[in-house]
Amino acid sequence: MRILFVKLTSMGDLIHALPAMTDAMHAIPNISFDWVIEKSFSEVATWHPAVKKIHATSHRLWRKNPWQTLKSGEINQFLKTLRAEKYDLVIDGQTSTKSAIITLLSKGVRCGLDKNSAREWFASYAYQRQYFVDKKLHAIKRLRMLFAQVLNYPFVDNQPNYGIASLSFSEVKFTLPKSYVVFVHNASWESKLWPEPYWHQLINFAADEQINILLPWGNQEEKLRAERLAKDHPNAVVLPFCSLSEHAYILKNALGAISCDTGLSHLAAALNVKTVTIYGSTSTLLIGTTGQFQVHQEPEFPCVRCYQYQCNYNKIQHKESACMLANKPESVWKNFKSLLLEK
Repeated sequence: MRILFVKLTSMGDLIHALPAMTDAMHAIPNISFDWVIEKSFSEVATWHPAVKKIHATSHRLWRKNPWQTLKSGEINQFLKTLRAEKYDLVIDGQTSTKSAIITLLSKGVRCGLDKNSAREWFASYAYQRQYFVDKKLHAIKRLRMLFAQVLNYPFVDNQPNYGIASLSFSEVKFTLPKSYVVFVHNASWESKLWPEPYWHQLINFAADEQINILLPWGNQEEKLRAERLAKDHPNAVVLPFCSLSEHAYILKNALGAISCDTGLSHLAAALNVKTVTIYGSTSTLLIGTTGQFQVHQEPEFPCVRCYQYQCNYNKIQHKESACMLANKPESVWKNFKSLLLEK
């Protein structure tokens, strides 16, 4: 059975899809997936053994440069390649307008969530077969339940298996410390960032115990923040730019990680890396890191889980998120130290 799976972004959401593929692979031995995915995250698709082919999009770039994209013929080539294949089923795992359009243009019986379950209700009109999954469930469980309904096998509510924990990722081409902890300081929303002074305190706590800290980054803004955090801390090292697979290798070989709510925190969970993830504006119930050795650091705060890109606590725009300020470094470090002792 050949399935086209449509889920474009973002990194954490893509990792959330892996357990559903593992379920399907175990339930239907001859199943295989082709995956439509944003090019910048396409490495995630290569990690799962059930994925045979990748259809990479560059829709973020296409949206920014529509005229240049049209002239280049890149979209036409993408559609030509996509429509050259006919699938038994097409599953839209993102259920947004853009993923629904790609689903609609593909060849195969189109499946997705109904209007009461989809991320964007309008997307449901693209699907020939529609399914209900409660929006109040965790994203991983929602996808696992969708796959079970579409592919007609019983859903078993057990610990998710991402299918990648046993992978041997390619070794990085630079020297790593013998032992280290990864501090993932970046996030896509301003409200998910933890204050830099708190990270400095955490690095000092690590230095007191002779623990090396590695600071990853993915763009220039994040690199500058990493450099500020490493300044005057001999135990903190700014990593060179890394691919997603290199990040996976680094995380897998780490003592553990402390992270904002971002893609690398979900990668750490998928690899069973001991991780404290710091939450505020997003919900641990809906998208919390899921796996062995995961701690959700969430404060008691009036407007926690607000899902605002910027903090507007008390109707005032704050430079630093008020709920993230309530996540104190001493508490984060205490929880992390306890996690390191677990076996």
